[in-house]
Parts: sequence; C-alpha cells; structure tokens
Amino acid sequence: MDTKDLKKLTEKYSMERLQSCIRQQLDKGENECEIVDGTDEVITALSKAEVMRELMDKGMSFSEALRELGRRIRAVYGKDT
Repeated sequence: MDTKDLKKLTEKYSMERLQSCIRQQLDKGENECEIVDGTDEVITALSKAEVMRELMDKGMSFSEALRELGRRIRAVYGKDT
C-alpha cells in the first residue's frame, strides 16, 4: 500500500472504525473499510492506518505520523538509527 492510499484510510476512518475493520478481517476475511485483497496485506494496511490515526488524533500531522510509523517499524526490525 502506498502512502497516498494510507493517507486516504487515515483521513476517512476513525481509530475505532479501523480497529473494527481489523477484527472483521480477522474473523470473516472481509471488512467494511473497503479494502479488498485476499492476503495478509489487508491487516498490515489497516494496522498501519490505525497507528497513524491514533498519532494524528494526538495532534501529529500526517507527515509526522508517517515518520513515526516508519521509526517504529524500523525499531521492531532492529534497524532504528
């Protein structure tokens, strides 16, 4: 999922709605956030959008939230510099 699509998700849905879509995807294999893809990429995209929405709700801009998401992902993989 590219940054443009991620931005659309974070702007369109609240954090609660994104969490609901993740649960739906895990339980039913489909979700009401209009993301259709038969792979685990759906969960990845929704999870990223959820984290970014949470950060944006705390006052970060989209760009700041995207950088923070990247920092967190790198930290998980041990590549935090």
